Amino acid sequence: MSKHGRILVAMSGGVDSSVAAVMLHEQGYEVIGLTMKTWDYASSGTNTKETGCCSLDSINDARALAVGYGFPHYILDIRSEFGDFVIDNFVDEYLAGRTPNPCVLCNTHIKWEALLKRADKLDCEFIATGHYANIRQHDNGRYVISKGLDQNKDQSYVLWGVSQRNLARTRFPLGSFAKAEIRQMAKDMGQLELANKSESYEICFVPDNDYRSFLRHKVGDLEERVSGGNYVLTDGTVVGKHQGYPFYTIGQRKGLGIALGQPMFVTQILPESNTVVLGTAEDLERREAWVRNLNLIKYETITEPIEATTKIRYKDAGMLSNIVQIGEHMKVDFHHSVSGIAPGQSAVFYEGDDLLGGGFLI
Repeated sequence: MSKHGRILVAMSGGVDSSVAAVMLHEQGYEVIGLTMKTWDYASSGTNTKETGCCSLDSINDARALAVGYGFPHYILDIRSEFGDFVIDNFVDEYLAGRTPNPCVLCNTHIKWEALLKRADKLDCEFIATGHYANIRQHDNGRYVISKGLDQNKDQSYVLWGVSQRNLARTRFPLGSFAKAEIRQMAKDMGQLELANKSESYEICFVPDNDYRSFLRHKVGDLEERVSGGNYVLTDGTVVGKHQGYPFYTIGQRKGLGIALGQPMFVTQILPESNTVVLGTAEDLERREAWVRNLNLIKYETITEPIEATTKIRYKDAGMLSNIVQIGEHMKVDFHHSVSGIAPGQSAVFYEGDDLLGGGFLI
């Protein structure tokens, strides 16, 4: 009988999840490794060499590590579920004029559900991932995610959608470590190649980071449907033609293909008329935001205004704000103006380092 019970560890083949698995193994858990194949390169329409978490090399790296430490390893093919939900949503959101957050959807609806379903079949009490975040049970009984020690690697932003039911069985063994420490642990394990593995910040199914080409591949007649729409100024003045509204994001400045004598940014996308609105940096400033599809973490409800730090993008430092639930939405009043609120992106709320919850910007 193991010291802490049986735990299913999501292993991508990268340094973080590999060290997490070994760390738990050495702590006395009965570890079972699981690598999820979420997509394949053929479906992405790219000629990029296959690398990253779903490549054969990464799967083999995860399995070799498990074999070396004497714990079982399985491969779970969830390409169908992933494609039907995450990739279809990714395409649909751009066609709706929004900017999607596929990693949040994958964590919330695909990876955690797939992990726990397999954990039940394997009689695992817990699951674990290599995310840089922490988790604890609050005095109110709820499970709370908080920021990882390494602020440069903190991944709590993409975890706001995980349910209380799933958090109750989740462990984040890397939360109290810095990335440099994890790489050193891999070296100490004799895994020099693993320790030196590069990191990818791309969307996993857009490996060349060209989402526009991906959209063209997935929607064969896309350019016929959306090319030739108007660029307009905030007062409605038509100033030129664009390539198609799905190929633009709020706050974009480069690649507009138009010169108007001063720096101009995408401030609004209107899919119903295939219109892209351009404005100045000042036109991007907002003091208020509304958020949908809420999932609250620390408290069950926030029906009275409280002060929180709200992040509107992954690498955002966050801005002090007052937040309050109104119906099914969260109203966010920022203490100072923020720039580039993009519908479809996540707004995530913090109380200190604790994750209050999040949702999608309207």
